[in-house]
Amino acid sequence: MNLFLRTTGVLTASMFLMAGLALAGAEKDPLKPRVPAAERSKAKKMKTKMYKKAKKASPEIVAEGKKLYEGKGTCVNCHGKKGDGNGPAGKVLNPGPRNFTNCKFHKKRKDGEMMWIIGNGSPGTGMVALAPPKGSAISEEEAWKIIAYERSFCK
Repeated sequence: MNLFLRTTGVLTASMFLMAGLALAGAEKDPLKPRVPAAERSKAKKMKTKMYKKAKKASPEIVAEGKKLYEGKGTCVNCHGKKGDGNGPAGKVLNPGPRNFTNCKFHKKRKDGEMMWIIGNGSPGTGMVALAPPKGSAISEEEAWKIIAYERSFCK
């Protein structure tokens, strides 16, 4: 009988854990801004000088961004190789990571907002600061390259 109760308890706990994992991962409101309202106007004005004249990142910048996204920036761990927010670590986050394949997201968010999140983290989510001003895992220039790559997920 004691073995039966322990087994039932383990199975019940496992079911709750699996249910929790099933609920985690999906981004509930993909268009909602994650930059705090007080910072949003300033963030929207931030721009890179890397591709200012062309108004668009070169294929070389996008390729460098891909290397950083999948390597040093560790973005792939949460956002996934396809940019869909289904990376191994992202599957347990609530709210889930941004889905960069969502073209509506890209139309709604400015590069500066994305840079603000990379530099400050995203309040209320698992996204930590990776670049200056609060992070140091990657440089500001590297963060802009990652943004250029993230933009490429919208086809």
